[in-house]
Amino acid sequence: MTERGGRAFTPDFLTELFRNPLDPGYAAAAEQRRRHEAAGRVVVGWRRSSVRMVSVLTLVALGFLLTVAYRQTVAAEPSRSEARAGLAAQIRQREAENAALTSQAERLRAEVTRQRDSALSGSAVARLRQLEAATGLGRVRGDGVVVRVADAPSNADAVTGAGGTNLGRVLDRDLQDIANALWSVGAEAISINGQRLTATSTIRAAGGAILVDFKPVIGPYEVSAIGPGQMGRRFEDSAAARLLRSVSEEYGMSFDFRGVDDLTLPAATEPQLRYATPAVEPTSPGPSSSGGGTSPSPSGGGR
Repeated sequence: MTERGGRAFTPDFLTELFRNPLDPGYAAAAEQRRRHEAAGRVVVGWRRSSVRMVSVLTLVALGFLLTVAYRQTVAAEPSRSEARAGLAAQIRQREAENAALTSQAERLRAEVTRQRDSALSGSAVARLRQLEAATGLGRVRGDGVVVRVADAPSNADAVTGAGGTNLGRVLDRDLQDIANALWSVGAEAISINGQRLTATSTIRAAGGAILVDFKPVIGPYEVSAIGPGQMGRRFEDSAAARLLRSVSEEYGMSFDFRGVDDLTLPAATEPQLRYATPAVEPTSPGPSSSGGGTSPSPSGGGR
């Protein structure tokens, strides 16, 4: 400030306080904060741009890989379809060949039986027929029962298999129990879905299939048996029937049996029997008696 006469006066403290109320340190701190915020916005912007660029590149790479995989899948589909069709054709051909060979074997077996019967006497033929019926190698006919079991409805997905285990599914041991129970109540001949059981028959599981004498059978399963008149009532009281009834009531398995008049069971296929023969031991000279005693045992002592 100046007065008349040219003298200059500096402003007093109060005037300066009201004129500039903010301390210079606060102003410097605010300026520094503004500079940091500006730099941070630049860094954040750069980071966001980098993340966006990486995301775009990742999506582009993923799309490229999916496109390549799709093209390869489409390109390989004709060859896969051709291979699948070829395998299906081979399976059908082998099935037809198997059926033809089975028919031929049945015709040859019938011819052998006719030639045998013509060469033997009547009593010998009757004895052979009884033995064939007892061993399962001959077709039999008579009254009996048919036990029918089938899987319970499954809630599992047909593609993924999700939905849990079907506890009402028929297992190989269920058919084993039925067959053993029928044998125990007097059955003279048994077949499962047309497969005749013999003394060497097997009932096993392979994956999800049940094999009878190494031949697959599919449900519903029918166990047919020929035997005495009281066989059905005795089977109803057996432990196997009680177990299957409880499984049927609890898990929904289908189980029933009925008496059948004039039931016919086919003959079993010729069994592949193997006979064990003792091996011929090589001759070797015995222990010499000149030593005056027996040879020691491998452990160095004896009892």
